[in-house]
Amino acid sequence: MGDAVWVLIPLAPFLMVGFIVWVKGQQKIAEMNVQTTAQATAEQAAQYASQVQKLEDRVRVLERIVTDKGYDVATQIEALRDERRVEEQGSGVPLEIRQGAKA
Repeated sequence: MGDAVWVLIPLAPFLMVGFIVWVKGQQKIAEMNVQTTAQATAEQAAQYASQVQKLEDRVRVLERIVTDKGYDVATQIEALRDERRVEEQGSGVPLEIRQGAKA
């Protein structure tokens, strides 16, 4: 054990320098990870802001439609719910018709 101490004493400065270099490298890697995460977060925030802006524009259009005078939303919703009205108009394709079959 006494012989190992005499071997390690001259190597101590080199080991210390190696340790310091390793710590600084780890610090740079951590900083790069933080920068990468910050960039990715900023990109996501920009995408979310764009999506929110599009949704706000759509809501504004809907608000304008609903608040427009003479536009009867309740009547049109009920018309969409009324199945008899769809049957009376005869719109759509009958389910019995298969592809290639003649009506």
